Amino acid sequence: MKLQAARQPDLPSSPANPVVFANARLVDPQSGREGPGAVLVQDGVIAAVEWGAAPSAPDGAELVDCAGLVLAPGLVDMRAFVGEPGAEHRETLKSASHAAAAGGVTTLVSMPDTNPVVDDPAIVDFLLRRARDTAIINIHPAAAITKGLAGREMTELGLLREAGAIAFTDGARGVASAAVMRRALTYARDLDALLMPHLEDESLVGSGVMNEGELASRLGLGGIPREAETLILERDLRLVRLTGGRYHAATISCADSVELIRRAKEAGLRVTCGVSVNNLTLNENDVGGYRTFCKLSPPLRHEDDRQAVIRALSDGLIDVVVSDHNPQDVETKRLPFAEAADGAVGLETLLSASLRLHHEGAIGLPALFSVLSMRPADILGLPTGRIAPGSAADLILVDVERPYILDKRNLRSRSKNSPFDEARLEGKVVATYVAGRCVYREDDRVSA
Repeated sequence: MKLQAARQPDLPSSPANPVVFANARLVDPQSGREGPGAVLVQDGVIAAVEWGAAPSAPDGAELVDCAGLVLAPGLVDMRAFVGEPGAEHRETLKSASHAAAAGGVTTLVSMPDTNPVVDDPAIVDFLLRRARDTAIINIHPAAAITKGLAGREMTELGLLREAGAIAFTDGARGVASAAVMRRALTYARDLDALLMPHLEDESLVGSGVMNEGELASRLGLGGIPREAETLILERDLRLVRLTGGRYHAATISCADSVELIRRAKEAGLRVTCGVSVNNLTLNENDVGGYRTFCKLSPPLRHEDDRQAVIRALSDGLIDVVVSDHNPQDVETKRLPFAEAADGAVGLETLLSASLRLHHEGAIGLPALFSVLSMRPADILGLPTGRIAPGSAADLILVDVERPYILDKRNLRSRSKNSPFDEARLEGKVVATYVAGRCVYREDDRVSA
């Protein structure tokens, strides 16, 4: 029987009692195992996992009949831009959390590109309290590497980390100064903090708006060379070797970057990297008739680069896949291509778009959930991302075979700038649980 024909699972109304998820198709990225089984959840944590049978349940346990659907760890998205504070018309923590839950994301890292910038401990504290009060998933703020994202003066990394910043980045801006980056890596090393900068040399980007090449020339658009990414990456990797700091390349997008990361890992540097789902599943041709929803940073690359990144993902070289969720309103997107803002919403389509690679045979489900759940959780030091006793019960039920056509009007994000608008996708989240509590059902319509 096809999974899309399976009946909807029965869902628990409350996490107060133990919950047994039975009749599930478990996918565990840690063991690489996939098959029928059941999970017992108690006090927001996975208490037992049984492959092939239901675990013995304590009295009063609620039963969730998963109806043969995939039960997997919730997604951990390491790169999402949220407008709050300062641009709530684009996105709030509340609306982002509802979009995330609908897409199977149970944890996200918010970028510091807000107004005011997240470069002060008080703002970190505000975001943590605001997320606790309004969001239905786990939201961890990343703080800025430099004050005001200006690239000149380093922030107080220690104080920001004590306030609760989970990592450090200048969001959509690269750190131009090698001296500032060296200093930040040195301080981060002593704090065991994670730097995850954006890879972009603004002087090389110049007036470029899409990938440099024949297509950009034919469209009459300024090109962004791959070197705008690789020169910064190579500089940073040399600084990592010099300082010994922890470094996560936020998003790589081309074959040359893949090789740089490969050499850094072979040399034993403390380096990990991510890739946007957009660069995995789309290429420069999707810009098509000047589609501003496909104006992104890093830009969509040539198909050869996309294939190189997919191979690196399949080989385990790339650690993380992110949504790079960056909501923009109509005033910043309904413009000539060269004038439109970069960015696309992606929380709600991260899993569905990533499943394209699985359906094409490029990657198995356990390996896919490794880069979507387990590896980002490990890099961030979070107790989630696994179907294993002791892991947080952040879980999703997924019908991986169900096809649908995305209608941007149905997105829960306040902004609708999805590059997958009207695209055929395959794989739908049926339910999302955070600490064992159901925060999303497919048939719910939650206003943000």
